[in-house]
Amino acid sequence: MNKTIRRASVFCLLLVLALLVRVTWVQAYQGQALADDKNNRRNLIGQYENPLGNIIVGGKPITGSTNTGGKDFAYKRTYTDGPLYAPVTGYSSQAFGSSMLEGVYKDILNGSDSRLKTIMDTLTNKRGSPGNVVTTIDEDVQKAAYDALKGKQGSAVAIDPATGAILAVVNNPSFDPGTIAGAGEADQKAWEALSADKGKAMENTALRKPQAPGSTFKLVTLAAAIENGLVTDIDTPTATPGDYTIPGTRTKLGSEASDATCNNASPRTALRYSCNNVFAEFAHKLGQDKMRAMAEKLGFNVVQKVPVWTSPTSKYPEKKMSVDQVAQTGIGQFDVQATPLQMAMVTAAIENGGKLVSPYEVSEVTDSNGNVLESFKDPKSQQVMSEKTAAMIRAAMITVATEGGGRPAQVAGAEVGGKTGTAQRGVNNSLDPLAWFTSYGKLNGKQIAVAIVVENSDTDRSEIGGGKLAAPVAKKMMQAWLK
Repeated sequence: MNKTIRRASVFCLLLVLALLVRVTWVQAYQGQALADDKNNRRNLIGQYENPLGNIIVGGKPITGSTNTGGKDFAYKRTYTDGPLYAPVTGYSSQAFGSSMLEGVYKDILNGSDSRLKTIMDTLTNKRGSPGNVVTTIDEDVQKAAYDALKGKQGSAVAIDPATGAILAVVNNPSFDPGTIAGAGEADQKAWEALSADKGKAMENTALRKPQAPGSTFKLVTLAAAIENGLVTDIDTPTATPGDYTIPGTRTKLGSEASDATCNNASPRTALRYSCNNVFAEFAHKLGQDKMRAMAEKLGFNVVQKVPVWTSPTSKYPEKKMSVDQVAQTGIGQFDVQATPLQMAMVTAAIENGGKLVSPYEVSEVTDSNGNVLESFKDPKSQQVMSEKTAAMIRAAMITVATEGGGRPAQVAGAEVGGKTGTAQRGVNNSLDPLAWFTSYGKLNGKQIAVAIVVENSDTDRSEIGGGKLAAPVAKKMMQAWLK
């Protein structure tokens, strides 16, 4: 063999070796990354080649799968009462991905989670039998809120204060996830229609749209005032004038009630009549740091994982504020923002003796045989205010519900405490105000905390208020749980 042929042979051998090394590298080290790549269409096809696992409410599946007869996507997601449960389930779409619980537990529901695989599945790299997601949602409370919000744009959340279990998450308007579950022309048109609505129907207002909470935030202000020794008795006059000027300004801060009613009002009276002067002065005297500390104990400025992430978070301003701005936060204005989930958490902590139990909407994740893979029934809890503080606030909230604007929320035989709220919004208050109501109810050892916000309704602007629009929704929800 001459030198030229020998050199050519060695060169070809090196090329073969290089090819073998590259193939080994791709298969052994990059194979899984390529397999998991979001642009790998085989993964999407694999998700829908078999029926998906289900999301469970009250022991019954509220999702399903139907055979499409298609070549690539053999099955498509279906939904029972889709609009009712959409804020909980989200959607699982062949064309548009997934959201909410469908997204969080995608691997469980399509069988790709490693905990679902048998030894043989692992060896053959097959998907396991799909698992199920068991929610804490109560069918009756969910439906009560959904029906009560018809004709209104708004949202509602209910929590069991003792356990942290989320009993309802409702938005109106809502949407049917089944209309966008496929990849056909009809699904595309449905998606475009929902998108053209600027996402309102798919916008999870209950969990992910913080807005000014108005006077419902006065519960946080009162908690801070009691915890820091500014208030020692809810029936002692505060010496705050009814004709009150916002600190650092020449602007008078009015209330729905008259100056005479709010003049020198006690905390109980101030909460009943929602006297802005008293709570603005509390915030002014406490200062930003103490106000923020109380708000953060109750969940503000913190991403809640329920397991859906509440992002953006409910907010109490962290940036340095002027004295007039701090005063305005005491009445839930300026840059304070909250979701119904957040305000339900505040009320839940007050009802539960000052202990806030972390909210959650999934109790268990199981395999196809019902074996529990993960349980969330024992969430962490924290004493965010003293039992004495909580008892004082409950007493004031009962007065609101029995003698004040919260009377429409009364449930026969139950102890009910509440707080109304009306929050201005828009430049120069150009938009209809937000109508808020948060309350707790307890009867025969059962308890519930709820929060509702109504963004728009056919009610005349002069009639918009938390007591008139949102409190009746709270009543229906509490009745459904305490019955």
